[in-house]
Amino acid sequence: MNELAITVIGRDRPGIVADVAEVLAGLGANLTDSTMTRLRGHFAMTLVCTGPAAAEVEAALAPLAAEGQLLATVREVTPDGEVPPVGEPYVMAVHGSDRMGIVAAMTRVLVDAGGNVTDLSTRLAGSLYVVLAEVELPAGVAETLVDRLDRTAAELGVEVTLRPADPDLL
Repeated sequence: MNELAITVIGRDRPGIVADVAEVLAGLGANLTDSTMTRLRGHFAMTLVCTGPAAAEVEAALAPLAAEGQLLATVREVTPDGEVPPVGEPYVMAVHGSDRMGIVAAMTRVLVDAGGNVTDLSTRLAGSLYVVLAEVELPAGVAETLVDRLDRTAAELGVEVTLRPADPDLL
């Protein structure tokens, strides 16, 4: 079995998830990790599965993209195996008036402290911009990191919170 990374993007319509999942199930592929969302009317899905060769999956997904409404890509990836967390899980939430550079500045503070962003989503609702990030932080850095996050948020005119993640919710 091969481990494959698959992306599907395009104008949203009902049935995309079912169509893709049916194609993969028909090939005997097993979905192991996936994320799917709608971004301002566009569908985006990224998934990892085990299954047949990439070319076979790509050919099977081709009819879904035939009308030019979807783009599907398939790539063979090397399995990582179990990867232990490199730190403690936290959630960073940022909100405020939309402006360029919020994600760049706030995630740079996390990275400079040795953090790793493991999941991130953003949403623009009117002029309100919201960032929600799951991060792994090295043990003991959260207290000093809060000060740096607060300073950066103040420079951007946004609010930030950093709290330990509830492992039962992740």
